[in-house]
Amino acid sequence: MERLRDELLMRVDHVAPALTPEQFVSHETGLALFGAPLPFTRAAERHLHVSARHPDGKPRRTGVVGHRLQLREPARQIVNGIPTEHPARLWRQAAWAWDLDDVIAAAEFLVLPARRLLTVADLRREVIEGGDIRGRLLARALEEIRVGSETAEETRLRLALTRASLPEPELNWELRASSGRFVARLDLAYPRYRVAVEHDGRTHAFDDVQFARDADRWDAIRGLGWTHVRILSHHLHPDPQPAIDKATDALLSAGWRPGRT
Repeated sequence: MERLRDELLMRVDHVAPALTPEQFVSHETGLALFGAPLPFTRAAERHLHVSARHPDGKPRRTGVVGHRLQLREPARQIVNGIPTEHPARLWRQAAWAWDLDDVIAAAEFLVLPARRLLTVADLRREVIEGGDIRGRLLARALEEIRVGSETAEETRLRLALTRASLPEPELNWELRASSGRFVARLDLAYPRYRVAVEHDGRTHAFDDVQFARDADRWDAIRGLGWTHVRILSHHLHPDPQPAIDKATDALLSAGWRPGRT
């Protein structure tokens, strides 16, 4: 997926000088410019989307998916020298072809305060002004968007757990010792039950120094009386039930019972 994204952005750089003043990179291609997560695909390459707004004509160029969008006031932005649109508009455009969870994951990337791109209110305003799509897909997404998720996998893990009727976790919660010393930032935390659930992508698996640091971190979390649940990719994909079972077992052991928050 990283290779496909890199290749897409290289193609954008190649096409950008040929865009006319009314044309701009749009849909998921625009989101890629901002760094937002894109859906998994088995395709050999990602589509490059370019749009113009009514009354201008649909862009027609080899290797480009052209769109003629509804007439609205301009909301142009420049990202790395590439003309695109306001990220809330890109989010709505991409959602026409995406599944619900992909829409939520991109939204949570955009609304993370550290990135200073959007707020949930910005997304809600876009749905009101631009209209909802495909059976109220965007309204459904807004109901499940939370602020604080830092990766798409954290988002997918949280969605799997909450849809299984587990409690709503705190996102990227700071764990500190009684002295106030910082110990760890936990992907998904249940402070009431001292349970931490974290997605482990194993990006550090071949870095011995970082892996040792990770192991020390896990020990430190457990040393404060917390249960640390590591979720690997095969626990979450293609079926999230193993991840749900692991988190459920930890919460039940800590005293949680169904129906409690």
